[in-house]
Amino acid sequence: MTFALDPNATHIPFDLLVLRLRSLLEEAGASEEVAAILARNCAACERDGTFSHGVFRIPGYLATLRSGWVDGHAQPQIARVGASYLRIDAMNGFAQPALEAASEDIRAMIGESGAAIVALRNSHHFSALWPDVEPWADAGLVALTMVTGGPAVMPRGVARPVFGTNPIAFATPVEGGLPIAMDFATSFMSQGDLRIARDEGRRVPLGTGIGRQGRDTEDPAEILDEGGILPFGGHKGALLSLMVELLASALTGGPFSHEVDMSSAPGAEIPRTGQLLIVLDPQRGGNDQFGRRVAGLVQMLRDAGMTRLPGDHRYRRRSEAAGRGIPVTPAIRELFA
Repeated sequence: MTFALDPNATHIPFDLLVLRLRSLLEEAGASEEVAAILARNCAACERDGTFSHGVFRIPGYLATLRSGWVDGHAQPQIARVGASYLRIDAMNGFAQPALEAASEDIRAMIGESGAAIVALRNSHHFSALWPDVEPWADAGLVALTMVTGGPAVMPRGVARPVFGTNPIAFATPVEGGLPIAMDFATSFMSQGDLRIARDEGRRVPLGTGIGRQGRDTEDPAEILDEGGILPFGGHKGALLSLMVELLASALTGGPFSHEVDMSSAPGAEIPRTGQLLIVLDPQRGGNDQFGRRVAGLVQMLRDAGMTRLPGDHRYRRRSEAAGRGIPVTPAIRELFA
C-alpha cells in the first residue's frame, strides 16, 4: 500500500495515521492483529497530546521488533485461576494485545463477582497506561493498573538505577461526564519526556535526576547516560515505585526492573516485565450512587478553583482532532517520507 501526505498538510486524519503506523509495524515483523492494536494505541496517544508515548515511540517499536527481542506474533496464554483472578503469560509479546485477548474473560469475571485481578507477565509495554484503563471507566467500571520497566530511576543515596519509571494509571466513571483517567510515572519525569527534552536541546529542572558522580544536573542527556531519574516526592515516590515492583513484577511473575537486560538484542528499547490490572464494578454492594458522588466531588473541586483535572487536556485535544485531525509534526511527516 502506498501512503502519501500532502506536503502542505497541517493536520492528518486519525485513521490515516493508524494505517501508516500499522503498515510500518507489520513491515517490522508484527502480525496484522498486533500491528492494528499497537497502531491505534500509538495514534490515540498522539491525538490526545501524549506525545512522549505517541509517534515518538514508533522508532523504538520498529527497532525492537527487528531485533527479535519481542515476538510480534505471540499468542498469550490465559488461565483463570480463581473466581476473580486471571493469569496471563504474554509469551514475550506486547501487553496491549494480551490484555485485548483477555477482555472477554475480564468482563465475565466482573459479571460474576464484580471484580477482576489480571496478572500479566512476560509482556512488553512501551506506551501510556491511560488507554488500558479509560475504556473500563467508559463502561462504568473502576480500573487501576501499573507496570514496571527497565532500570532508570535512582532514589537518593542509591549507587545505580534500581527501579523503572513504574507508572500507575487509574480511571473512574463520572455520572454525566467523561471519565477521570490519571496516568503518571513514579519518577520525577517520564523517560519519554526526558528523551524529548534531550533531543530538543532543553534543560530540565534540578531535582529531575542525577548525573555523573552523583550530582544533580539539568542536562537530560547526562541523566539518561550517566546517572538516573529521581523519584517524585523523595522517599514517598520511591516507596510507590517499590510498590509497583512488588505488584507488577513480583506478584505477576515478571522480571523486576533491575533484572531487565536488553544487551543481547542491539536496538531493542522495550523492556519485558509485568503488569497488574484491577477492574471493579462500583455498584456491587448496593453502591449505585458512586458515579453521582464522583460527579459531585468533581464539581466541588472545580468550584474550589481546581481548573484542570486528570484527562481534561487529553479530552480537549481529542475533541479538536475529531474536527480538524491530528496536527502534523516533523515526526509524523517523517513517517510518510
